[in-house]
Amino acid sequence: MCSVRLNDDEKMLLAAAAAAARTTLPAFLARSGLAAARDLDATVAAIAGRRELVAELFAARRHLGHVGNNLNQIARAINAGAHPPELDAVVAATKRAVRRVQHATDQLLNQG
Repeated sequence: MCSVRLNDDEKMLLAAAAAAARTTLPAFLARSGLAAARDLDATVAAIAGRRELVAELFAARRHLGHVGNNLNQIARAINAGAHPPELDAVVAATKRAVRRVQHATDQLLNQG
């Protein structure tokens, strides 16, 4: 016998899926686990794809942190009356980082 630990959100999601399939949660878990085990190529690809997307989100978050630091420095310079030459580059980097996060988020949501 094995046990599976789930947080409340995961349990609710799986319970809703089991109800939609008109089966019990244990039966749903067994059947879906067996289906995943029978098609390992698709299962491994789905898990790997999700890992890549999560890694991309973490990288984008780090990038946004760097961009935020640059924006703070530029704001200080502007408040002191200067017009920093790197302003356009930082704004462009911000736009790229936002697009990167949006793209990765969209991919995660589309994987459902």
